[in-house]
Amino acid sequence: MKEKLKRIIYISIIIMFIIVLIFLFKKFYNDLLTKKTFENSVVSFSEKNKETIFSVNKIVYFSSSDSKNKTSSPTNFTIENLYTYTDIALFINNNSEENTLENTLKSVKINNIKFSNEPILGKPNLYFKSINEFAKSQLNDDNIINNELQFEITSENEADLSKPILYNNCANPITLSYINQNIKTDYTMTDTQNPITYNGTLLKRCGVSIDSIETSISFNIEIENNKNEKFKTIISLDVPYQNEENSIYDGSIQVTKDTQIDFYRYE
Repeated sequence: MKEKLKRIIYISIIIMFIIVLIFLFKKFYNDLLTKKTFENSVVSFSEKNKETIFSVNKIVYFSSSDSKNKTSSPTNFTIENLYTYTDIALFINNNSEENTLENTLKSVKINNIKFSNEPILGKPNLYFKSINEFAKSQLNDDNIINNELQFEITSENEADLSKPILYNNCANPITLSYINQNIKTDYTMTDTQNPITYNGTLLKRCGVSIDSIETSISFNIEIENNKNEKFKTIISLDVPYQNEENSIYDGSIQVTKDTQIDFYRYE
């Protein structure tokens, strides 16, 4: 009886040992397979993107302020909607002096707009801005970008750039406008001795701190070239209202930044 019990215990231990070995082997195999799959995907991604076809190599910002529905009397000024606007020009570089199917545009769109840092004051939105109206105050809710903005692509020498149109050889920049409305509403100023200038100086006169309107925004730009290859990049922007020399309080501020934001192939 004892011998039989020992044999059962011995067989049970062996079976458990085999089960543990099988479990460890499967775990090791799965980990190895995952590692190999990841390595292959990294190599594939690297091979696809070893040569930069498209990149954003310069961004120009122009920021100022204005107000909507201004009223005045001999004793005060009233502003219904104090807003800031930052016009943004993104220059896409196709990294070649020669235009080919690979480095010319077939389709471009903007989507996945996010405000990672919303202003304390105001209501922010992103708009399409005609390059002809760049650095001019403009409120046009027809141009607001709700979900995505699809650009029309053209190869014609002359195009109506008041609409979202890009030349297929990347000759003109993507132009947008970040507008923060209702920073102050129905705000009355009793200082009528000094004339009002409707620009960034309004912010200071209305007691709006730069910290209260600081904003960070991001969005995707997706490109399809004329070989039907697809590219994508994420643009992350901190809206500039000041630098070492001046600020929006001076009326307006223009900032130019040289960048190297590469597009990567994703399909």
